[in-house]
Amino acid sequence: MLDRFLDCLPAADPALATAIGHDLVTRWSEPGRRYHNLSHLRRMLDVLGPQAPVEVRLAAWYHDAVYNPRARDNEERSADLATSQLRLLRVPSAEVVRLVLLTREHRVAAGDRNGALLSDADLAILAAPPEEYAAYARAVREEYAFVPDDAFRTGRADVLRGLLDLPVLFHAHPEWEQPARDNVRAELARLTTQR
Repeated sequence: MLDRFLDCLPAADPALATAIGHDLVTRWSEPGRRYHNLSHLRRMLDVLGPQAPVEVRLAAWYHDAVYNPRARDNEERSADLATSQLRLLRVPSAEVVRLVLLTREHRVAAGDRNGALLSDADLAILAAPPEEYAAYARAVREEYAFVPDDAFRTGRADVLRGLLDLPVLFHAHPEWEQPARDNVRAELARLTTQR
């Protein structure tokens, strides 16, 4: 994975870029992460591919670099981390920060190609085959194991309704729209019938 980070920074100081890359890999590998981990990041980078703009690939690296399921400011703290680390690397951070913050709600403006690419990659799991989606849903529940079942069902249902309320989930991959909505609706139905 480290090579994929370094590929984004061909002009940066190699030793510093390697140290920052190791820091990011360590963050993504924290033991409490069940879904928001290196597998999620790898999937995003695979969806984006090496041809995606470097700002989008860096935003993938930073969008959940700070992740605490008990916090409500993960995106802001991840954006701050991107700002500070990219400054050290002498890499402009404004677009990376904007993209990281976009992942709070995944509301992509018309014509925002970078936003569409990142948002689609972040939400790609929603369009996975049902058994893979179910594993994702279980992993999210494990990340929130500290939340009582009733409260988790209520909160998760709110998140899922928010996704369904988006006019479009996928901007660059419209073929993923229907499978994703089917998966989200099925999970929502399960959550609202469990008691």
